Amino acid sequence: MNETLDAVVVGVDGSPAARAAVSWAVAEARDRGVPLRLVTVIADDRASGDRARDALRLARAAVEDQSPMVAFEEVIRHGEVARELLEESRSAALICVGARHRMGAPLGVIAATLAERAQCAVAVICADDVDHDGVIAVVLDDEPDNDAVVLQAMKEGRLRHATVRQIDRRLTSWVRRFPDVHVETVAAGTGLGFGEPHRRGLPQLAVLGRKDAMRVASVVTPNCHPIIGYPDCSLLFVHDV
Repeated sequence: MNETLDAVVVGVDGSPAARAAVSWAVAEARDRGVPLRLVTVIADDRASGDRARDALRLARAAVEDQSPMVAFEEVIRHGEVARELLEESRSAALICVGARHRMGAPLGVIAATLAERAQCAVAVICADDVDHDGVIAVVLDDEPDNDAVVLQAMKEGRLRHATVRQIDRRLTSWVRRFPDVHVETVAAGTGLGFGEPHRRGLPQLAVLGRKDAMRVASVVTPNCHPIIGYPDCSLLFVHDV
């Protein structure tokens, strides 16, 4: 991930999920030393303009409540939401959107489009995964971008004081490179069993690569992904560009 770019972008629409995305993104901006860019996308009519201002006001309050020292800017864009956020991704360090818990359903169109086509990392944040210390899950495999994916998972573990659960599909290990991060290494397919309480067993965040981003629009639960419960948790797609 290129961390020299100019902002962490958050798509906001006034919803609880969008406010959760802002709260999650504040820590990312602070850690990178870059501003937040709060973006809402509207049609060209007065009612949309009023909703946009309300959405930005709520997002601003979330930033100021969590970290008053983080710089931020507010942007209103006109057009189709996914297209405008894809344009934002061209100069972003990270783009973040909120999502309701899907309980087996695929990602929404906007989140799936960003995951597949954005030119930066993409975080899709569920509200229930923001305000607690939890588990960050990542698969160790032989995909070309796996080093970037695992590195980002380890950084998230450090940033969020969370356990990193490495689901091991290769022989090499990152554990010795990050001795201060609590790591669980488990075999692929172990974790939450079918029929167990759904939310209790989910990771706080799953960190994923381009292969998963390209397939996310059609994924439902249950499925055969090695991260148990995917994609019903918060998701961070790492684009190694």
